[in-house]
Amino acid sequence: MNPCQLLVCTFLALAAQLTQAGPKIEFWQATSGARVFFVENHTLPILDVQVDFAAGTAREAQGKAGVAQLTRALLDLGAAGMDETQIASRMADLGAQLSGGVDLDRASVSLRTLSMADKRGPALAMLRAILTSPQFPTQVFDREQARSVAALKEALTRPDTIASRAFWSAMYPAHAYGRHATPESVNALGRADVLAFHAANYTAQGATVTIVGDLSRSQAGLLAEELTGGLMPGAVVGPVAVPELPLAGEQRIAHPAAQAHLLLGLPALKRGDPDFFPLVVGNYSLGGGGFVSRLMKEVRDKRGLAYSVSSFFQPLGQLGPFQIGMQTKKAQANDALKVTREVLAAFLAQGPSEVELQAAKQNLIGSFPLRLDSNRKLLDNVAMIGFYGLPLDYLDRYPENIEKVTAADIQAAFARHVRPEHLVTVVVAGE
Repeated sequence: MNPCQLLVCTFLALAAQLTQAGPKIEFWQATSGARVFFVENHTLPILDVQVDFAAGTAREAQGKAGVAQLTRALLDLGAAGMDETQIASRMADLGAQLSGGVDLDRASVSLRTLSMADKRGPALAMLRAILTSPQFPTQVFDREQARSVAALKEALTRPDTIASRAFWSAMYPAHAYGRHATPESVNALGRADVLAFHAANYTAQGATVTIVGDLSRSQAGLLAEELTGGLMPGAVVGPVAVPELPLAGEQRIAHPAAQAHLLLGLPALKRGDPDFFPLVVGNYSLGGGGFVSRLMKEVRDKRGLAYSVSSFFQPLGQLGPFQIGMQTKKAQANDALKVTREVLAAFLAQGPSEVELQAAKQNLIGSFPLRLDSNRKLLDNVAMIGFYGLPLDYLDRYPENIEKVTAADIQAAFARHVRPEHLVTVVVAGE
């Protein structure tokens, strides 16, 4: 072993030791049926709480695209006799913050508050009111619906939005992950649709509560009972349907933009898949490692075909996408696409070199502590673990699982998950 290899191995060993002691995650089920995940952290007088519901856009009924986003937008704009101004004023007086959003799988409501009882208690009472007694006022519904329609109309003029929507529709042509809200679908929604979506999906059985911060285990238990006790029980939430893999194909969409937008990918990775770590390490070498990745070197550095090009895996409740994306001049779109396909084909055939493998591990392990260096980041990670049912020692073992990946593991995992016969391509504004 030469000195450089010895240095890399020593760094990996030390980094693994330093990052093995992840946060202690405690789990239990509330009386309501909601699942609860708790990390006790007294470093700062801060408490972060997030409640996730299986109420993402994939849960929308056919013809109701947009109802998930509209429901979440309205949730904290009127509750328990308070209008949106009163809710906002009360939270500001307490120094607390509400946030959240919707993605394909889940809808979330988050609260950050000071942990002192005189601040924590009223802030949590507000969160409970929003979760259990939303009012969805008619005037606010009308306003937010109009705002959503206007935002969609504006977004649909942009080439990046057009490319993304066409790409997801091509990857998931007959699946909920490939459906999109349109101005027409949102405009057709009524307040009754929001009420029905909320009643069906914002339930205790579909709820995951994540608590991180300055609280004891007994206090966290009481908090979870109070937050979820008023939720409707609901039915046990089943998984989203498994998507069928698309046939490989290419779609070109005309647009007057100066830059062409290129996207390549396919449904590839589900949360909890044992190939997750080989795919993450391999993707760092392929297109996830910035200037050290193959795609960046070949497409940008050697040929100047794009300012930036990258790849990533987005694991979801069902097969989420592997995606390569870039922007380039219209006249260069075909050349950039050709080089990208060649780089991907070579990586699938050969896997990473030993130098690439060690560099990927060094970066992923060395940067891992930065993913846990704040209450908010801890909350995000633990909420993901809880919602998707990952092992409670997932964060403890992350560096270990990265370190043990081999080049052969990567090549085999990519062969299983990134199959060219299912790779779809979308080019917007290309020539």
